[in-house]
Amino acid sequence: MTGLTGHDGQHEGHDEFMAPEPIGTPRWVGIAVVVLAIVTLVSLGVGWNATTQARDAQQNLLQQSQSFKATEDGLAQRLSQTEAANAQEQTDLNAVTDRLQMTQNQLATASHQETQIKKDYTSKIDSVNTQLATKASATDVQTLGGDVNGVKTDLASTKAALASTTDQFGQLIAKNHDEIDQLRRLGERDYYEFTLTNTSTKQTVGDMQIQLRGTNVKHNQFSLALYVDDMRLEKNNRAVDEPIYFYTQGTRTPLELVVNQINKNKITGYLSVPKANPTQTSASAGAAN
Repeated sequence: MTGLTGHDGQHEGHDEFMAPEPIGTPRWVGIAVVVLAIVTLVSLGVGWNATTQARDAQQNLLQQSQSFKATEDGLAQRLSQTEAANAQEQTDLNAVTDRLQMTQNQLATASHQETQIKKDYTSKIDSVNTQLATKASATDVQTLGGDVNGVKTDLASTKAALASTTDQFGQLIAKNHDEIDQLRRLGERDYYEFTLTNTSTKQTVGDMQIQLRGTNVKHNQFSLALYVDDMRLEKNNRAVDEPIYFYTQGTRTPLELVVNQINKNKITGYLSVPKANPTQTSASAGAAN
């Protein structure tokens, strides 16, 4: 009984400490891991692609912005150049208009003088005829005939002088030093003669500076730059004895520049400046004080 009992007790104890059988991992867990890995890879790919596209888009936007900026700067520069050209053309137009008005006034004055001369001539002729009618002697007739011839000579000289004055006022251009002196003696303007020989330096003429840019002896043309009131005015391909008109600050009458002679890298001419108006000078002095 005792041996049986012991055997049964060992058997029962063996049953209590038996190892559990292993349980297998479900298949859905592996599938889930694979799916999760695929989703992660896809997400990483999508994110990398989106980052690349965003960087490319940013670079394109930067390039377009730089291109727009360059275009805008170019347009602004062209607009500035156009405005400067328009201002110079307006200045030239004003000079031509003033010149035309001055010529018209001078022609009107000349016409008035001619009319007055004709009246004086008619009056003298009438006086001579009256004297001839009242004096019968041959000596008196001869004397009066000489007076008539003198009147005719004076009239012819006056007409010639009037025509010469009209031409001079119509042109107002001196072609040599002697003619410049003649214009200077009129006392209406100041004249500054100059000779430019170097294309790389500026020369002071009056209250401004002039720089020779080049000459074309074959075509009698020249190019130069004028420095007036802190501005640079380009005058290209101008001809001999062709007046160049321009204004300075505070003046209503244009300045006139004329080149009379052209050689290789050398020009000779003069600058004509209107005399200062005493009223304007006093006003400017008062404003400065």
